[in-house]
Amino acid sequence: MTAAFSGDPRTLWIASQLDDDRKMELIDEFWFDDRSGHRWTAPAGYRVDGASIPRALWTLIGSPYTGQYRRASIVHDKACDDAVGHPDQRRAADRMFYEACRAGGCSKSEAAILYAGVRIGGTWSQIAPTLTESVQLDGPRISPAPSERSVVAEFQYMADQILRQGETDDPVEVERRADAAEAQLRQARAASLAAI
Repeated sequence: MTAAFSGDPRTLWIASQLDDDRKMELIDEFWFDDRSGHRWTAPAGYRVDGASIPRALWTLIGSPYTGQYRRASIVHDKACDDAVGHPDQRRAADRMFYEACRAGGCSKSEAAILYAGVRIGGTWSQIAPTLTESVQLDGPRISPAPSERSVVAEFQYMADQILRQGETDDPVEVERRADAAEAQLRQARAASLAAI
């Protein structure tokens, strides 16, 4: 089966003084059918905030609503919300994001890099839950915070490890490569903490 979106999403920007002012509300239901035929749906009224990529990576990857991955970010946001507390569902959502990026027009390499971004975003939301929130609410700065530099370094490492073995269009293979890189990153973090 060919992966496909329901069309172009119809949204309404939500202006807010309480958060980072980047939320959109879906006017109509929006969905993505992956290659196995599974439908990933975001219902009308659902609010999205763009790609789940840490702000520290925006200069490398792009901001939440730019690029060929915008539609993928909508169904990925919903799938991630549904997967809270269920790691296997989150992994499935990330694999779907890779497929949806490809269906949206991203090359294999671009989709793999974006996949690395959402994987790092998920990892860092567990390591430092306040990082994502505090980074999004900060205003302009001259230099990144130490935690942001760590996010960028880990993202670059993971993306490099995924791409180093050549292009693939198999989200399971991309996930396997990311798992291996993430295991190495966990070991490096543990060694760094032990040295303190």
